This record gives sequence, structure tokens and C-alpha cells, in this order.
Amino acid sequence: MHQKLAQLEKTHEELTQKLVDPEVLADPKKYRETNKALAEISHVVGLYGELKKLEHELRGTEELLDTLSRDDELYAVAQEERNALVERLAELNEKIRLELVPKDPNDARNVVIEIRAGTGGQEATLFAAELFRMYSRYAEERGWRVEIIHLSESEVGGVKEVEAIIEGKGAFSRLKYEGGVHRVQRVPQTEASGRIHTSAVTLAVLPEAAEVEVGIDEKDLRIDRFCSSGPGGQGVNTTYSAIRLTHLPTGLVVCCQDERSQIKNKAKAMRVLKSRLLQIEQEKAQAEVTAERRKMVGSGDRSEKIRTYNFPQNRITDHRIGLTLHRLPDVLEGDLDPVIDPLITHFQAVRMQEAAGGTKS
Repeated sequence: MHQKLAQLEKTHEELTQKLVDPEVLADPKKYRETNKALAEISHVVGLYGELKKLEHELRGTEELLDTLSRDDELYAVAQEERNALVERLAELNEKIRLELVPKDPNDARNVVIEIRAGTGGQEATLFAAELFRMYSRYAEERGWRVEIIHLSESEVGGVKEVEAIIEGKGAFSRLKYEGGVHRVQRVPQTEASGRIHTSAVTLAVLPEAAEVEVGIDEKDLRIDRFCSSGPGGQGVNTTYSAIRLTHLPTGLVVCCQDERSQIKNKAKAMRVLKSRLLQIEQEKAQAEVTAERRKMVGSGDRSEKIRTYNFPQNRITDHRIGLTLHRLPDVLEGDLDPVIDPLITHFQAVRMQEAAGGTKS
């Protein structure tokens, strides 16, 4: 670990020097890239400096202990100081290990979420609406912005499918483990006999593509314009403001009818299309991501669940890490940190194991 930290310290010095290089200062792109690279390692380099200082103090204390007899009144003081330093070093080493976990390059991105009702009929659409509300409330609590791209509602006021962009610092890093099949167990309002029904909703979580990463040639697009449908006042079904983009090389289709402006709807649809194309490119480069995303969304069948929301027992269970909480109303109101934090901790530990050459847990 020390060798890696020493290399990072050297890189930090080189990048700091680059920031005052006239050639870098004259190139805004190079300056941004250099500044970003510096910011990414500055924290761990600072921790390394603290580590070296504590190790130096510990060596000095141990050398002092070697010169003292146990009867010396300073021996107990030096021993106490040594124990405190050992404890601080252990905590600092753990912090550094976490910092050295390979970073997901997508963590700082905005998020595209796609929620679709799976098995369970109308009850699944009602739960899809509740899930979307849950993530919207969570985003609101964190100061993020939610922008609906496409919404298809059911006859009972539920959601057949919804696509939205969540904009905010660290949005993908917090929500990336939410993708998968979410299962609900409860008595539907329409169930006269009081039987518990099981339904499922699929959720896909994609990092939003940056403008420079995915280029789309206009000749590769088919653009269909049509009248908006659903709630919306006088403009509904009278103006061709809704947009359907079809990416001919891949067959991907994105619809957007959220805005009254055709131009705004096209811009929103392009953001989602670029994010999907970025996902495809990343899957090509990393084959295991493809398998992971297939596992994430699956077919929408109840048996492929990652999480269960059991209303009669006031219980939410994440099956990947065996987490069970009895606070379902709070979670559905957007209090998701008690679920998300343990998932992040778990997958960080997995990445640390992989980075150290261990086996996957």
C-alpha cells in the first residue's frame, strides 16, 4: 500500500507543477483535465501525509519506551501514547484502504432511471407509481432535480412506465445499486377477500452520458412527431409536440411528451438516448456489465427480485445482502439512506477484495 501511496504523492506533485505550466494554462481543456485529476487524488495524498506523520511519531514513542524501565514514571505515559497512536493508525489505514478502492468513473454523473410495471397487472402499476414517488422524494431531500422524460399511466392512476433524469451531485453513486426487480406483497384495494398479492416492478439505473462522449449522426435517427396524450390541458392532442426518436443502427426508441415545446422534448429524448448508447458502449468494453444489467432488469418476474416490500409485516428486505428493516412507510416516503448505505458498504468491501486479488463474495 505504501508503494502505491508514494506513487500517488509523486503524481500529485507532477500535476501541481502542470497547473502552472504556460502550455496547460493556455489550453482550457488540458487545464480542466489536470485540475480534475489533481482533485481526485488530493484527499488520499493528504491522508498519506498524515499517515507518515503518525508513523514517525509512533517510531519515536517506541524508541523512547525502549530506553525506559517499567518503573520509570514516564513509562506509563509513553505506553498510553503509543496505544493511542496505534489506534489512530489503524483508523487511518482503514480510511486510506477505502480511498484506494477503484472508483467507479460514473459515480459523479446524473442518473437516468427507467421504472416499468412487471407481473401483477394494475397492482404492479400502482406500486411503480409509489416507487417513482419514493425516488423523487429521496432526490428532493438531497437537493437533486427530477425531470420526467416519458410517462405512461394506467387506467387506475398507476404508472405503466416512466423514464426520468435525476440531476445532482453524486446521484449515480447513491442510486446505482437500486436497479433490479422490486417485489411488493400486500392486499390490493380491489381485493375483497383480503388475500395478499405479489407484484413486481423493474428498475434500470443508467449513468447519463456527457455531451462529448456519445455522438449521434442525424442520418441515424428517425424522428416521429405526434400529439401528446394524457393530462395536459388545452395543448393535448392539438399540437404535434411529442417526439419519438428511433436510433436506426441499434433500434433503440425514446419518447418524450413532457413539454409543450417540440424542441424541448427532442432535447430531453436525446439525453436519454445518449445515456442508453453510452451504456451499450460500456457493456461492449466490459462484458460482465452486460450480464449484470440483464440480472438487474431481468424479465420483470417476481422470482428475480432484489428487494421485497411486505406491507402486512411493515418490512423491507434487500435479498442481495440479507438486510431487513421494519420501517416500510419511512422508506416509501424517501428515507432510503438506511437501505442504500449498507449496500454501498457491502459493494465497497467486494471491490476492495477484488482489488486485493481476493475472491468475489
